[in-house]
Amino acid sequence: MTLSSALNSVQSIFNTTAKQSSIVSTNIANVGNSDYVRRQASVTTSLAGAQVVTISRAQEDALLTQYLQSNSKDSAQQTLLSGLESLKSLVGGNDYETSPSTYLSAFQQAMQTFATSPSSSITAQSAVTAAQDLANSLNTASDGVQSVRADADAEIASQVDTLNSLLSQFETANNAVKAATATGADTSSALDEREKLLKQISSIVGVTSVTRSNNDMALYTSDGTVLFETIPRSVTFSPTSTYVAGTEGNAVYIDGVALTAGEGSTTDANGSLQALLQLRDEVAPTFQAQLDEIAKSLVQIFSESDGTSSAPGLFTWTTSSGAAGGTPAASDDTTGIAATISINTAVITSQGGDAMKLRDGNISGITDLNSSDDAGFTDNLDNLYQALSAKRDFSSDAGLSTSQSLMDYASASIGWLEEYRSGATTASENTAAALSRSDEAYSNETGVNLDEELTLLLDIEQSYKAATKILNVIDEMLQSLLDIAS
Repeated sequence: MTLSSALNSVQSIFNTTAKQSSIVSTNIANVGNSDYVRRQASVTTSLAGAQVVTISRAQEDALLTQYLQSNSKDSAQQTLLSGLESLKSLVGGNDYETSPSTYLSAFQQAMQTFATSPSSSITAQSAVTAAQDLANSLNTASDGVQSVRADADAEIASQVDTLNSLLSQFETANNAVKAATATGADTSSALDEREKLLKQISSIVGVTSVTRSNNDMALYTSDGTVLFETIPRSVTFSPTSTYVAGTEGNAVYIDGVALTAGEGSTTDANGSLQALLQLRDEVAPTFQAQLDEIAKSLVQIFSESDGTSSAPGLFTWTTSSGAAGGTPAASDDTTGIAATISINTAVITSQGGDAMKLRDGNISGITDLNSSDDAGFTDNLDNLYQALSAKRDFSSDAGLSTSQSLMDYASASIGWLEEYRSGATTASENTAAALSRSDEAYSNETGVNLDEELTLLLDIEQSYKAATKILNVIDEMLQSLLDIAS
């Protein structure tokens, strides 16, 4: 080997180790960056010596696809569970101590106590107070349900804006990948950026990707709607600022196709958008319908009749137009009645009323069941107490049994919510575990292992030392030649 070729070999080693150490250093610097994919230098040898020919990226498409699916599922399930927890908090949390069911039980007990002491103004007032608490609980729960819907609607609007922004950024990153691929430049950084955006998109909406020629990528939703193909497709939504019972929220459109809501406690939604639609349009309205059925039944049970006409008695309500509502028939649309149900002022002492009218059945003024003003009269109280536990018909739209007592129905409503929440909780634990496993599997293949990188850095150091020794030998040989020449 001539001195010239030896110098060329040393120079080649120095160039190679410099590139290798630069790559390893970059890997080590990103050891905690979940959006960074490990780089690796491919070294080849020739007559000119060793050299880095390519810088490859530890890409695992199958594991990435699995991660994206798990991320979409978990995001949807956690979003649904969060909404259900909000609904649960409206009715008192774990013990449901402020639920209509709890106050209905207390009211029934107050009615029983009143029936045992029908001449007592104290027990009469206690029964009226319990009725007020029950009405207030229905009002509060109904308002809270609509607040949950409004919050979901606002979050949908926010996430649609975020999704459009991410798709715009994805276009920039995708163009950078295509440009680098076309020119033969290093695509690693551009691919990292595109992948990071893809992960963020998958948490909002389920997404599948297709890589085409020149490393171009197209995105589709889980149901096949085009999300990105060369350019971002439009994602549109018109928010609704105010929600009352019966308000229908607007749909989310992706490339003109409406996004469907998820279904079930173990939701089939992919991404948080579908889960938010499920919460706004399915879960909350169903719970609202149950509250309305309870309120409607209370008005019906306590209404008073003279045989030809009837009028609300203890419980009154207001229609959507603001007018006083009458005694609703089974077929009447009373959507939102839980938000307006109240106690008839005729029995409220502070407003000039008389609580004893509940005993006598003359709250509405169209009848008087105790015309003799018997202090021990209990027939009306007994009938009302029994009516609370008697079987009656309910609407099938509320998702509960259509034939049961009001007491059982109110308990079943809480049971429905708790069962839904419990199922969502179990499912959320499963999706979180699946996401964790997918993330770990993907990270193991594409992430930076510090021990491996440090070991590789030691190998590079040894190569550098070897080249240094060769250079020292060449230096000594050149010095000897110069000494001979002189």
